[in-house]
Amino acid sequence: MIQQPGRRAALLLAAALVTGLTVGACGDDGPGGGDGVSVALITKNSTNPFFVTMQEGARATASAEGVKLTVAAGKADGDEAGQVQAIEDAIARGDDGILITPNGPGVNPAIKKARDAGLYVIALDTPPDPPSTVDITFATDNFKAGELIGRWTAGQLAGKPATIALLDLFNDKIVSVDYNRDQGFLTGLGIDAKDKKRNGDEARSGSYSGGGTYTIVCNEPTNGAEDGGRTAMERCLTKNPAVNVVYTINEPAAVGAQQALRAAGVQGALVVSIDGGCDGVKQVKDGLVNATSQQYPVKMAELGVKAIKQIATGGEKPKVTDGLEFFDTGVALVTDKPVSGVESIDSTKGAELCWGKR
Repeated sequence: MIQQPGRRAALLLAAALVTGLTVGACGDDGPGGGDGVSVALITKNSTNPFFVTMQEGARATASAEGVKLTVAAGKADGDEAGQVQAIEDAIARGDDGILITPNGPGVNPAIKKARDAGLYVIALDTPPDPPSTVDITFATDNFKAGELIGRWTAGQLAGKPATIALLDLFNDKIVSVDYNRDQGFLTGLGIDAKDKKRNGDEARSGSYSGGGTYTIVCNEPTNGAEDGGRTAMERCLTKNPAVNVVYTINEPAAVGAQQALRAAGVQGALVVSIDGGCDGVKQVKDGLVNATSQQYPVKMAELGVKAIKQIATGGEKPKVTDGLEFFDTGVALVTDKPVSGVESIDSTKGAELCWGKR
């Protein structure tokens, strides 16, 4: 059930109706309270360029909308305890709402506590499990993002044998962004993913679309980081040095994977990823990443800040995209080697759009 705005927001709305009060402008990263609408943005970490860009987008929108914004983050991808503390802080401040990229199911009880306290909670980028944990999610269709790079990979292989390394996010927790991207990639490649909410249960060998054969060498965690990608790729190459297809959860992991491939003297492997950041698009242009699915984190942040302000001042609540359990903020395949039948944009267009509004 969708929660109502907090008591402070309700009082603000009542005062506005009686006296014609206009919600005033307020500073960035300031504490809650006062007469303004206040929002907490809690990202997975503050080092991944994706989340740094999301924070910058939220700050710009908050400034333009006259919203007080507090930015917090986990210490690293997967830090649930740090995010729980940030949620507790938002409740204590009396914020109107929270925008969060959840680090895992361990934050769900704290999100419930925030909603019970009257805060409107929006997930960005990573839908929680179950989706009803939050009021709504603004995110990329991560399954579609994976499916796009999978279809592109099948077209590029054109029936050649595929020896596949899957560089995922975690192996110690289940997060929707992790399994949706991995399982979307396999589905796009024409491999039966079986349980689409579980990585690693598909047949380790068989045929992909187009009649080629495949072998899955590994599912290794990267924590979405460059050093994690490098270590994961090294482990995969130890199992089978003939890897010629590398799926990566994001572009930092792809950079680390390329380092390991070069160190091992492996050439010509297809490396695909998801994010489409400005650095990632440059990697496509330079040939380090062959194709990536581009997300739009600035749009997620912008929509989130505006939605909470709108709700806190008596406006309508956002709705999910038809047929989905979240609001789809869009995705585009970026590659300089297009495949017939797979819609894509080139790296020049990708650079124009990278992580901005779509």
